[in-house]
Amino acid sequence: AGARTIITSSSDEKLARARELGAHETINYRQTPAWGKAARALTGGEGVDVVVEVGGADTLAESMRAVRMGGTLCVIGVLSGGQSPTSLIPILMNQLRAQGVFVGPRSSFEAMNRAIAHHQLRPVLDARRFTLDEAPEAFGYMASGGHFGKITLTI
Repeated sequence: AGARTIITSSSDEKLARARELGAHETINYRQTPAWGKAARALTGGEGVDVVVEVGGADTLAESMRAVRMGGTLCVIGVLSGGQSPTSLIPILMNQLRAQGVFVGPRSSFEAMNRAIAHHQLRPVLDARRFTLDEAPEAFGYMASGGHFGKITLTI
């Protein structure tokens, strides 16, 4: 769709796989704690148009550093928690737009599935598969952060 993507992860292996899938730039946030500043530098200092924020409280401040003036912060996850003492000043000074992303109505789900089928999109699936009886193990695997892509259960 013409987007230039910058992906963050704590795993160099996952970042390499993201590049194989087409990511333009990658940042290891453990090696580069100021990854928001690094992402901004990758855009010539302007900042990114959109951040898809999955981390939550612990990553929100860096996400706000990465976004350009007037950019959008899409909050879709709270993996590190939902309570943040983050300053509101960057939102005001940079005129950021914060958008919560949550499950929508059935009509949106159906429209998304039509778009996926039309464009023949294929999800990235993790190499490990679990049976329904192994669901607790699958949840533990997800919590470990060791997966790349969607975790599947065979029913």
